[in-house]
Amino acid sequence: MSHIKRHARNRLLEALNVSPVVFLNGPRQAGKSTLVQYIAKKDYPAEYVTFDSTTQMAAAANSPESYLKERKGALIIDEVQLVPEIFRALKVVVDELRLDQPKLKGRFLLTGSANIMALPKLSDPLVGRMSVLTLYPLAAAEALGGDGNFIERLFNKDFEADSSKQKLTEVMRLATYPEISGSEKLERTTWFDGYLTTILQRDVRALAEIEKLSTLPNLLRILANRAGGLVNDADIARDAGLNPVTSRNYKTLLKMLFLTFELAPWSRNIGKRLVKSPKGYMSDTLLLCHLMQYELSDLEQNRPELFGHVLENFVATELLKLMTFQNEKMDLYHFRTSDNKEVDFVLEKSNGQLAAIEVKQRDSVSKSDFKGLEELQRLAGQDFICGIVLYRGRDVVPFGQNLWAVPVNNLWR
Repeated sequence: MSHIKRHARNRLLEALNVSPVVFLNGPRQAGKSTLVQYIAKKDYPAEYVTFDSTTQMAAAANSPESYLKERKGALIIDEVQLVPEIFRALKVVVDELRLDQPKLKGRFLLTGSANIMALPKLSDPLVGRMSVLTLYPLAAAEALGGDGNFIERLFNKDFEADSSKQKLTEVMRLATYPEISGSEKLERTTWFDGYLTTILQRDVRALAEIEKLSTLPNLLRILANRAGGLVNDADIARDAGLNPVTSRNYKTLLKMLFLTFELAPWSRNIGKRLVKSPKGYMSDTLLLCHLMQYELSDLEQNRPELFGHVLENFVATELLKLMTFQNEKMDLYHFRTSDNKEVDFVLEKSNGQLAAIEVKQRDSVSKSDFKGLEELQRLAGQDFICGIVLYRGRDVVPFGQNLWAVPVNNLWR
């Protein structure tokens, strides 16, 4: 497969120009090693080691400080979460180096397939010394050579009619882990089986003492079948045959390994009765299909209502990826009132401005599809920049002030 331009590259180089330590995290096989080795060839000359090598791992675990001090130039460490002791040593080494070079930057580039920011004892030593970026699997815009600026265009209300010939399911098959982007079902099935075995057997053990390791695949399937729904911890625990505390802990672990994620509900304490539960998603849509044992094209033709859920999951993952390309910090929420007016996604900037997205898998849209958006618009007032219904039609159609029906291909154009 030829080298795909990753939109995270520029942000990564910017971070190396500012912080002594940069941590690039994200799911296993998202392309982190490929990206850091690619920039090490030219943009960021550095020595590369991986803790996937048992020898390197043993040496680093044996004496983390001397392991770091023996290297005189920039160092890339891949799969850093496999030697948790290295984080405290990094703090010591960085502080020593800063005595000679107060403006020390780009000395260590770490990658990891676990979100160590969720583990305070690992991340705390590096507060103020480390920038954290996330690399997800390929966004549709990366796979198709788009510019990845959908979010910017959304806030600028800049939409385009769809004149492309691309099939939505083909695009969904490309927007996944680089190794299986665009591959056939048999190859994907084999790959995902191996992928999940590696993560659930090996990565989980590296992070936590788990008594009931065998329950994790089942828990993952239960979460896949609830993707796009409100998270009900009691129901999930009951279905998985776990007690609620264990179930919650295991769910947290799956999130730390970037297999699942949750979106909190949007609210501004307006005294309005809003639903408080988060919504749950799988972090890759082909993984979702694999766990549910469905093929995208079958779903689209024979189970349109289920395909709607899968499409919502796809848009959720795309927004998550596109947010990592932005320089401006943003949060992603869902919105639902107690009388069931809802909006799938709400993007909120730090200045309070927001744009909202409802997803429909139909190729036509009616006024009733905008009910949730209109309610959110009423509650957010001036901060509401625009609301769109992403749909499978080809035209951009206005549906009221700052409300549009927009073709789904705007996500990757």
